[in-house]
Amino acid sequence: MVAPTPDIGEPTPGGIAIQPQVTELGREAQSFHNNWLLLLCAVISALVLVLLLWTLIRFNRKANPTPSRTSHNTAIEVVWTLVPVLILVGIAIPSIGLLRKQYSPPPADLTVKVIGNQWYWTYQYPDNGGFEIVANMLKEKDQVKAGERFRTDADGPKLLAVDERIVIPQGKIVKFIVTSNDVIHSFAVPAFWTKIDANPGRLNETWVKVDRPGVYFGQCSELCGARHGFMPISVEVVPEATFNAWVASKGGTPKGAKPAAETPAATPAAAPAAAAGAAPAVGQPATNQAATAQN
Repeated sequence: MVAPTPDIGEPTPGGIAIQPQVTELGREAQSFHNNWLLLLCAVISALVLVLLLWTLIRFNRKANPTPSRTSHNTAIEVVWTLVPVLILVGIAIPSIGLLRKQYSPPPADLTVKVIGNQWYWTYQYPDNGGFEIVANMLKEKDQVKAGERFRTDADGPKLLAVDERIVIPQGKIVKFIVTSNDVIHSFAVPAFWTKIDANPGRLNETWVKVDRPGVYFGQCSELCGARHGFMPISVEVVPEATFNAWVASKGGTPKGAKPAAETPAATPAAAPAAAAGAAPAVGQPATNQAATAQN
């Protein structure tokens, strides 16, 4: 089991920024947020503050005892209409590009079906024999009975560690098909820039391609009942060989491998020999076959 890396793929105490992104889409979105949206917010806030201060100083009762009775100004009205439109266009163009990449996934190397339940997650691997794992939050040592498994630092932070992690291969395109068995949940892993609702009776889809091995944590991000805060998500990204070994350990079949035969079939050479040694059954009545079977 891979141990988590501090401050990577998990919340940072006192942190205010976006988690370090480990997908190309996440890095692009983080750059858009930090280098454009925050800058734009700062410029707009500074401009509004300057206008407010200028208005307070220039147009207070002492400085301007006789106020203007102007009710219309065409130039100002054009400016305050066009500028917000241009700002929204400047936000929309890169946003639409990000959304297009997020919801136009390339061909997947692996598919994982994610099923939300009150209050745990179920994961299925249809490309690897259809095996299933169930993930529940690990409790603290003082919350379990003697002999039961409890959370350790190797499992992850408190309230985020689980008994069964999703395991995906490094550098491969993984498609998540997300649904729910009961109420609306939300599958969210901040380090992947991934968040999508799990709706009962509906299949939603998202994808990731993680190049950095490690452990990444998330949580259900849709209020889903009394224990909503206790539905963590843990994703372990490993090299492909390690992933195939993990699949085999769970009773699955690595993609492209042939499943082992349950019962070895008779060889072609043995089959004629067995037929030659058997008693001839030509002309045997159906009633006698039934009687033999009963005996």
